[in-house]
Amino acid sequence: MALNIISNYAANVAHRNLQASDDMATRSLAKLSSGTRVVSARDDAASMAIGSRLNAESQSLKTATVNVGQANSMLQIADGAMGTVDSVLVRMKTLAVQGSSENLSATERQFAFDEFKSLGEEIDRISTSTKFNGNKLLAGEQAITAGTIGTNIEAADGIAAIKFGNQAAGVTDLDAFQLDYSTATNRFTITNTTTGESTSSEQVAAAPGAGTTQDVKFDKFDLSITLTSDFDPATAIAANNTFVANVANTNTSTFNFQIGTGSNTAENQIAISIDAIGTSGLSAALGTDVAGTSWANATNAATSIDNVNTAIDNLQTRRAAIGTYQNRLDFAAQNLSTTQENTEAARSTLMDLDVASEMTAFSSKQVLVQSGVAMLAQANQMPQNLLRLLQ
Repeated sequence: MALNIISNYAANVAHRNLQASDDMATRSLAKLSSGTRVVSARDDAASMAIGSRLNAESQSLKTATVNVGQANSMLQIADGAMGTVDSVLVRMKTLAVQGSSENLSATERQFAFDEFKSLGEEIDRISTSTKFNGNKLLAGEQAITAGTIGTNIEAADGIAAIKFGNQAAGVTDLDAFQLDYSTATNRFTITNTTTGESTSSEQVAAAPGAGTTQDVKFDKFDLSITLTSDFDPATAIAANNTFVANVANTNTSTFNFQIGTGSNTAENQIAISIDAIGTSGLSAALGTDVAGTSWANATNAATSIDNVNTAIDNLQTRRAAIGTYQNRLDFAAQNLSTTQENTEAARSTLMDLDVASEMTAFSSKQVLVQSGVAMLAQANQMPQNLLRLLQ
């Protein structure tokens, strides 16, 4: 190559290599400072994609483990209440045995019955007051539906459904409701005409698009209405706009706990069902006894012994079911822990940095950078040698 002072080829080569060395050192430094092998997709696009999914899975498994712990806590509360009820039933049986003996007078038998009745009422109180995060555990469930719907709030008017939620506290059977819509405020108002309570919705100025729906919520009553494109926001609702609440009670409460990281299917959820432990739930005949006013004679008290025995047997069945669920949850927790550990290990293999190896590589790149700087300085001195030819 000819010697010239216009182009410094050697300096350009040294500069290019210095840039490459500096870029590699910078990327190595980024890995060391972040602790991850894959800082960006340019480092390893496939590992980043897989590692990100594994990280999401790992974090979700941790939350699922928390859900299992919450389920166990709920069951422990339910089992504790059942243990108390068991003690109460033992005392009730003692009173029934005492009352069935004919050595008692009617007055003394009434004293025994008064305590028997009071204890039965305490069982019912425990049943309705035992809660977990506001949800009643031992009183069964209450399903509320809307019935006798007015002709101006039906599907043809753009109201596809009127639905009560699980927390519709205070709503009783045959409570009457009135649904109004004001074109001046663009708001719905729902009023419980039985109690006088009312609440309004957010503004709804337009109907949903064709083929879509919109839920309008009234949190005070845990109630929502579903609007369709047939709803006309230019027309006020002020007549034939009432419905009633139909309340149906069941003897079982069901709670679904998410213990997997997929959709809400049986393989990702555990459904826990807990039967009610009120006196009528444990034994219909015992509920009748508690609702009575006296043991008229020793024979009536003796009948109550059998009724309490039935309640005790049913209570033990419910407690056994609680134990079954707890054991199942324990195994689910163990499986989640193992899966989470292995998922985290797989993510670590793909994403985490081998610090020792990378530090060795970084040291090598530092030497290259230092060498490149020195050689660039030497290359920049080479044109100075040509000046000697001009002297």
